[in-house]
Amino acid sequence: MNTQKLVKILLLKAIKHILFWSVVLLFFTYFFSAGSSNFKDTLMFSMFLMPTTIATTYVSIYKLIPEYLLTKRYVRFGVYTFYTLVISMYLIMISIFFSLIYLSNFEFEQMNPITRNIILVTSSVYLVVILVSAFKLLQLNLKSNKKTAVLESKILETQLKLKEQELNYLKMQIHPHFLFNTLNTMYGSALKKADETPDMILKLSNLLDYLLYQVDKPFVSLENEIHHIEDYISLEKMRFNETINVSFFKDIHSKAISIAPMLFIPFVENSFKHGTLKDGVLNINLSIEATSEMINFKISNSSLNTQNKNEGIGLQNIKKRLELLYPNQYQLDIFQEQFKFTVNLQLNIKSKLANE
Repeated sequence: MNTQKLVKILLLKAIKHILFWSVVLLFFTYFFSAGSSNFKDTLMFSMFLMPTTIATTYVSIYKLIPEYLLTKRYVRFGVYTFYTLVISMYLIMISIFFSLIYLSNFEFEQMNPITRNIILVTSSVYLVVILVSAFKLLQLNLKSNKKTAVLESKILETQLKLKEQELNYLKMQIHPHFLFNTLNTMYGSALKKADETPDMILKLSNLLDYLLYQVDKPFVSLENEIHHIEDYISLEKMRFNETINVSFFKDIHSKAISIAPMLFIPFVENSFKHGTLKDGVLNINLSIEATSEMINFKISNSSLNTQNKNEGIGLQNIKKRLELLYPNQYQLDIFQEQFKFTVNLQLNIKSKLANE
């Protein structure tokens, strides 16, 4: 801020203060002149009372309120307020004594009727102090609330950016991991010179389109996610041939349901990667049931392990993404039985849609 602009601001502030205290002086003069025809003496008395009023007011709004009341230093605020009252009362007594000596020549009966009333004079001064202090307190509270709102907005913006960066990082983890497994499937098929290779390339092309372009969207349709799950399952079936048995049950009540992209595919991928052949067959049972309020995703695969020690990057990733995308809106259960590994995910999409 340059000097010229600062001087202009200070000048405007000084003019506002002068105008305000001029109004207060007129108020005192009008109020104390009740029952008296001597306007000159009333004006003199009001002018002598003004320094006390101004000093008490400024001590309140520039010292007591901002330094002690707003900072919750209540003991000091009470002590210094008491000191201010005592000193101001003393100065008010001097003003009344001045009226008696210089304006009434020590004739008590010649004093303005109101100026003889200590309670009215004191109340007039403190009325101004209280009104100005209340306005200042309101002004400071509004300013504080505005600063708090701006700070909260900046914090929220920072949190959103961090959340976005973390989500992007998690997506970057999914991309090479998912692509690597899929390319391995194609490589095995190409070595065998299988007739299904062109169909695999087409399905991989669809998956890559989803992976590279659709996944950057915050939400995609559940129907779209299911379609690409089916493509992925088809690719894996081509790789496993007769050694895989996949059951996929779908019960979708609405086509308008949306979810975060690549939310379910890592679970499916994990089942193929860590599933174990039982009696020469890998059994995978997958079901997706969805209403306008809830999505229930469940997948299980045959497993001979008593404990699943290799969740892999897929499950770790999905847990983090669920915390970011569906906080307090999901339930994820992962458990290992003697011959089966199961993942059950429930999403409350009703509250998610209400927040969008």
